[in-house]
Amino acid sequence: MPSKIEGLGLFTKAHIEKGVNLGITHVTDPITMQIYRTPLGGFINHSDTPNAKIVEVQRYRYLYVLQDLDPLQEITVKYTMYKIEGDNNEHERRDTTAT
Repeated sequence: MPSKIEGLGLFTKAHIEKGVNLGITHVTDPITMQIYRTPLGGFINHSDTPNAKIVEVQRYRYLYVLQDLDPLQEITVKYTMYKIEGDNNEHERRDTTAT
């Protein structure tokens, strides 16, 4: 669905209660340490006032709802850009801290 924030977004179809785990957004390959985004993780937009957060548990990253959400509400998380020392590329980092 088109987002007012950026491109396409991730939206609810029905009411979702605070604390619900919506599923896996990313998986880390334990051998290569490559991070793979799932379809769920592909459309989450940034917000300075997020209504969800990504929690990393071992090699999986899960999307949890931080507040009750209404139908057709966009699901957002807070993430920032950062640089790794010695690396010339910017990397997207999902903020996994609790709010």
